[in-house]
Amino acid sequence: MDEGASMTPTARLSAAGQSIWIDNITRDLLDDGTIGSYIERFSVTGLTSNPSIFEKAVKNSSAYDSQIRGLTDMGLSDEELFFALALEDLTRAADLFAPVHTATGGVDGWVSLEVSPELADNTTDTIEAALSLYEEATRDNLFIKIPGTPAGLPAITEVIASGVPVNVTLLFSPEQYEAAADAYLAGLERRAKRGEDLNVASVASLFISRWDVATAKTVPAELVNRIGNAVGAEAYASYRRLVATPRVADLVAAGAPIQRLLFASTGTKDPAASDTLYVENLAASGTVNTMPDSTLLAFHDHGELSGLLPDDGGTAAEVLGTAGDHVDIDALATRLQEEGKDAFVASWRSLLRSVEDKARAVA
Repeated sequence: MDEGASMTPTARLSAAGQSIWIDNITRDLLDDGTIGSYIERFSVTGLTSNPSIFEKAVKNSSAYDSQIRGLTDMGLSDEELFFALALEDLTRAADLFAPVHTATGGVDGWVSLEVSPELADNTTDTIEAALSLYEEATRDNLFIKIPGTPAGLPAITEVIASGVPVNVTLLFSPEQYEAAADAYLAGLERRAKRGEDLNVASVASLFISRWDVATAKTVPAELVNRIGNAVGAEAYASYRRLVATPRVADLVAAGAPIQRLLFASTGTKDPAASDTLYVENLAASGTVNTMPDSTLLAFHDHGELSGLLPDDGGTAAEVLGTAGDHVDIDALATRLQEEGKDAFVASWRSLLRSVEDKARAVA
């Protein structure tokens, strides 16, 4: 029997060279062994989080009540209280993934913690928060998430130059990805000039599904639910071109890792579309796909892996060229990043209200 045919879809995707991460964390998932089972059964090798995920976790579970009760007399702000809860969860998750991190030489086994989204337009405070959170976490396999906004890019360079691993978030286009990659490389080059260790990892997180939500009513029917995957494929082509440049090759030769492209927001939003739409069409060696639980379980159950993205992006340029007759792709990318930033701020404020409400309820 063909060995590949007997493998699960998630195992085949992992064997093809794409890392599978889970885009979720709650204390309940840690306590009941779900995260551990994802590692063992579904080839999951990393984890991402965001304010919306943590809000649901704190609001809908009693698992945090004891810790909140113990912290309420310390005079912490709502933000400080949240980070105490988040660091407890993420350091536990980091320890779960530590064997993966070791076995892959630091390529996989990462978890991610985001700086306050309210700092997205403040370079100086983003740098300070990123360095502080990483120091407090005391885990080598923890990424600090920093948005790839105009103010976030110089912060990324500074934080990388300080030796802190970064997950660049809120990227929506190949151009935004390239800017994030340049910020990462600039940080490494500063370390190289100082003769410092270049083993500082990073991923660049490209958001996919929001493209199709935004264009569903403006593109022809034959392009509905195809724009997100086309943007992903075009960004992958940019990624392959970049890693082949002398600039990257020189840094890698000196000990630097390659910043991997990560496909985020890969849960299908349209109920009429395939529930594995953004997994099957974005399978690509040397990249990451971080999935919500429902997408991970769906792909493991009935996903099909027919092939990998070609290095040149395949038909993506043609799809986006046709879509460009109906929507300004560049302007939409900028708008999506701004809207994403605003949505994260709204989620953050809602999260802090939930923390405040829970603290009051358990006091």
